[in-house]
Amino acid sequence: MDVRGDFLVIGSGIAGLRAALSLAETGEVVILTKADPRESNTGYAQGGIAAAIGPDDSPELHARDTLAAGDGLCNAAAVNVLVHEGPRYVAELLDWGAAFDRDADRRPALGREGAHSVRRVLHARDATGREIARVLWTRVSSDPRIRVVDDALAVDFTMRDGRCCGADFATVGETLGTVTAERTLLATGGAGQVFRETTNPAIATGDGIAMAVRAGAVVADLEFVQFHPTVLSVPGVPRFLLSEALRGEGARLINGAGEPFVERYEPAGDLASRDVVSRAMVREAERTGGPVYLTLAHLEPEFVRSRFPMIARACADAGLDLARDPIPVSPAAHYIMGGVDTDLDGRTSVPGLFAAGEVACTGVHGANRLASNSLLEGLVFGARAAQAMTAAVRPVDLSGREIVDAELDARTPVGGTVPSIDAVRDLMWRHVGVLRSQLALEETVATLQSWVGAIARQRQAHPLDSRLRCVSSLATAGLLIARAALRRTESRGAHFRTDFPSRDDLHWQKRIAERTHGH
Repeated sequence: MDVRGDFLVIGSGIAGLRAALSLAETGEVVILTKADPRESNTGYAQGGIAAAIGPDDSPELHARDTLAAGDGLCNAAAVNVLVHEGPRYVAELLDWGAAFDRDADRRPALGREGAHSVRRVLHARDATGREIARVLWTRVSSDPRIRVVDDALAVDFTMRDGRCCGADFATVGETLGTVTAERTLLATGGAGQVFRETTNPAIATGDGIAMAVRAGAVVADLEFVQFHPTVLSVPGVPRFLLSEALRGEGARLINGAGEPFVERYEPAGDLASRDVVSRAMVREAERTGGPVYLTLAHLEPEFVRSRFPMIARACADAGLDLARDPIPVSPAAHYIMGGVDTDLDGRTSVPGLFAAGEVACTGVHGANRLASNSLLEGLVFGARAAQAMTAAVRPVDLSGREIVDAELDARTPVGGTVPSIDAVRDLMWRHVGVLRSQLALEETVATLQSWVGAIARQRQAHPLDSRLRCVSSLATAGLLIARAALRRTESRGAHFRTDFPSRDDLHWQKRIAERTHGH
């Protein structure tokens, strides 16, 4: 199955869809989406989308909060783009019919989340991402210049003379196809499934990062993985994100004795940044030897159930009443701050290849993403990438990073062990999770390097094996994350080393990019 278009978009989240709408104004667009075209991390985003539109807010204040959450490592130019262009794209969503919640004066109701100094988060109850995806899909599906190929997993980029000119893909029926395009946008989202415990959907297996590395793309900041602190933790029940908006509306974290505890570790308390709250929860669980809980019992029950209907239903399915019961919670992998290194217009180090959204890394989030900046990032940088893809070709400028060179695998002997998917995810959760240390990281890097080599040889022999494709992406993305975490001998933002527990600006206030060989 061969398809041609002027532009190829890989992924169907907010960044890919917003880009496709702009690209369709100047050419034919093909969207490859891995599963159902409405299945993406965008649809799982509950809390909302941040934008400085309130009377007590400004782009400068939004930038200050973003920079503070990023713990000294944000790309200030990217933050400036995000906060100043964001309100325009949110207004565009409103014009297109996004049903955000409204206040009594019919203005968008603004919520507050952790590390925001004012209320600036627009929301559609507790299903904001789903509402934004609905609006974008309505427009995409009615545009005759956009062709969607669903249940199509992009496997590798098609390269010609060092330039990306499309991608090979595999269908659910295990047949191969190729999309040929002048410019390609990678918008595959994150890699939460690399970890055993995650808020991400099953499709978030790091395919985009793995593909880009095999094509020679530079990646950056992959040691910074955000662990969301409040994820439903009931044995036998699937993990389910409990939005930070709950704490924004007054929910409290408590221990088994019913005592609030976050302020014991962090003066900002329950609305501190996610990395701090996650570590406080881990430490409290270790101190007490028991689980921690989220409680809304002190709030009006009707307000809780009407403001958070989707979360209330998920808790009810687990036998819990969100408005009355202590809800057992624990951290889980949520968002990758790093990714394929790009400039502010989505250009990567590979000519013809652009990236936007969670798979990309502009440095806008630094070492820790500010809550509800992810959907805004997808809108703003998806649109900017589309503009660059329709403009004249110019080289990418990736200055401002320290670039290191590394091998993709350890050149393991023929044979080697191909791990199970669960083995990769369990290893990453145990050794590259909320708390990290030298020996555990060294062991993980060595193990993953041997696995990546063994998997690569098996993939050559069995190119249509879907399980091999999945474990290849997980192991490759996991290796890059673990190697970056081993390299950074300090603690900053979402990256915490128990053997280097302090932030070290003298040696490590810099962004590290990796150029990988052996692909």
